[in-house]
Amino acid sequence: MVKIKVVIDNKQKTVKIPTGIRLLMRRCCHAVLQLEQFDGSAEVDISIVDNEQIHVINREHRKVDAPTDVLSFPLGENGVYDINPATGAKLLGDIVISIEQAAVQAERFGHTLQREVGYLTVHSMLHLLGYDHVDGGLSAVRMREREEAVMKQVGLPRGESYVME
Repeated sequence: MVKIKVVIDNKQKTVKIPTGIRLLMRRCCHAVLQLEQFDGSAEVDISIVDNEQIHVINREHRKVDAPTDVLSFPLGENGVYDINPATGAKLLGDIVISIEQAAVQAERFGHTLQREVGYLTVHSMLHLLGYDHVDGGLSAVRMREREEAVMKQVGLPRGESYVME
């Protein structure tokens, strides 16, 4: 069984984080590693920020002068990761999610904030594991297939909600 430590840090006060979001993020991280048959234990850090904060990070790291929904900062390459000497866990990297942008997108796409945050977490975890979609083509198709498989596994397939009515 894959063990993952997910450290989640809410660094914003713009959007109230709904109950269950942190648990959902952890479930999504674990589901990605299970689906990918990840070997060993892992650690990932997730920062929840607002649009202003992610705008600054996007400008500094990607030279894109605009807010975005999620950023991924992988620590590994080609399946080789730094190891936490205290735990022996592989350090996958950092995820930064704009909860403010996620709320806007959830409304735009007609689904819950939970589904949007779940999707952004899954999407970013796949980036940490080396998946990419920037060039389109087969790699983008593979990434989308993996995203949908994980979303279905955690109970958030397209058109569904994590929240029980």
